[in-house]
Amino acid sequence: EVQLVESGGGLVQPGGSLRLSCAASGFTFDDYAMAWFRQGPGKEREFVSATSWNGYSKLYADSVKGRFTISRDNKRNTLFLQMDSLKSEDTAVYYCAKFSAFHYDESYFNDHQGDYWGQGTQVTVSS
Repeated sequence: EVQLVESGGGLVQPGGSLRLSCAASGFTFDDYAMAWFRQGPGKEREFVSATSWNGYSKLYADSVKGRFTISRDNKRNTLFLQMDSLKSEDTAVYYCAKFSAFHYDESYFNDHQGDYWGQGTQVTVSS
């Protein structure tokens, strides 16, 4: 059974940092590209960042470029998202997802969202 368990969210002030984790099980982790999505209050789920199976290729949404860093540890079957210089508009529930391929194209990840989603982790940026 595929399981994706996100953690690391919380309440942080604007300008602060958080590091999210996604523990994966039930599939061969390093066979898949991985991505982060988020869903803010009253908004649709949106792409945040993705990385290839080996972590060498990375893609970021314009809204987080230069502030967020995606990484993965294939030995621990874990995906990470380091979030720095957080803004109030980053407030959302963050989810990780797996993909069969990596493309330098946000639309690929938006169009091929699969059926496996974790419970998400809440990030709230507020003073």
